[in-house]
Amino acid sequence: MDTLSQLSATDAAARIAAGKLTSEALVAACLERIGQREKDVQAWAFFDAELALSQARTRDKEPRRTRLHGIPVGVKDVFDTADLPTEYGSPIYRGNRTSCDAACVAQVRERGGVILGKTVTTEFATRHPGKTRNPHNLKHTPGGSSQGSAAAVADGMVPIAFGTQTTSSVIRPAAYCGVVGYKPTFGLVNRAGLKALSDSLDHVGTLTRSVPDAALIVEELSGGPVTSFDAVPGMKPRIGFCRTPYWSQADRPTREALEQAVPRLARAGARMAEVDLDGEFARLVEVQITISTYEMFRALAYERTHFPDLISEMLMGRLLGGGRVTRAQYEEAQAIAQRCRARLADWFRDYDALLSPSAMGEAPEGLASTGEPTFGASWTVLHCPAVTVPVFRGPLGLPLGAQITGPLGKDGPTLLCAEWVQRALA
Repeated sequence: MDTLSQLSATDAAARIAAGKLTSEALVAACLERIGQREKDVQAWAFFDAELALSQARTRDKEPRRTRLHGIPVGVKDVFDTADLPTEYGSPIYRGNRTSCDAACVAQVRERGGVILGKTVTTEFATRHPGKTRNPHNLKHTPGGSSQGSAAAVADGMVPIAFGTQTTSSVIRPAAYCGVVGYKPTFGLVNRAGLKALSDSLDHVGTLTRSVPDAALIVEELSGGPVTSFDAVPGMKPRIGFCRTPYWSQADRPTREALEQAVPRLARAGARMAEVDLDGEFARLVEVQITISTYEMFRALAYERTHFPDLISEMLMGRLLGGGRVTRAQYEEAQAIAQRCRARLADWFRDYDALLSPSAMGEAPEGLASTGEPTFGASWTVLHCPAVTVPVFRGPLGLPLGAQITGPLGKDGPTLLCAEWVQRALA
């Protein structure tokens, strides 16, 4: 792999700031990698090499604006882009062009970033798979729905890519592809121009090669304080090991890897304890399904009424299920979600973060499914920050992740804890 194309965003930004790297050279290296691997991995819905290089040359002529200046970014094809097609992973919108950028895309440009292209999404960011393959083993799924973004970052095609998460669509593909997936606190990154699926659960997230990369782009877009990772080596975080009510659904290698990680983290300086999130927490996966399908049925009303034959059987089944959810059931699910969010402060009173599985195991073989999203669903409902870091390997040699979740609104400390965990388990 070309060394420039596998740089982290923070390393590339430092080189650009020092005058040791141009945006054009970095973008050209990414495009070269795409040329070498795209026919196999199929991570991209659209890219325009000349357009990307033109943006990069413009950035090189400008004064450096921010840490994001000159850095190429992939955009999941559920975000509007004024200069590239936006098809939402659906034949309904084949060749669709929008007149403006989604907010996060416009902000990347405003901050000096380069939009490299649009990455493959599953159909409307649901579970019907796209064409992308796992770069670690092309016979295995990369996960979903942010599959193109995860695969492109993992394969050295782009250092940063946007994803979205309504269930586990950032965390799961990141874990399967061996990259860092970050779902910020709900609403931290503006969602304007995102094709809505579930308005109360849709999150804008990122797929990156490192935790500092994830902090870089989200802090640039949200205007939040810059997280310094200098203090990570001296940290002694309080971490709760949370098996979750779905522990038995994880495969044995995943359970063993996490159980063995607990004493390793303790030896590295963490204060570890086992945490049982009791009561209504056990209902949050069910709550997520109720809320998301109810809202999805309404969000895709135009598509399901005008183009039912162009919607996959898998998605249509979920839409029809959402149509059967009553308003009373929806309101009950929202009430449970609100009560659990209110309890977050109690759950995190004694811990800086919780450690749990990112997925049930390695990426499953085959491309007909994107895998099960169970281990991301609860944290999505809770709206709290979640980060998966690639720290294990499964029996097939494919990546396994560890998921770090933190208190609502405490994204900086959660990212610091995730970086600490990754270093401690390296």
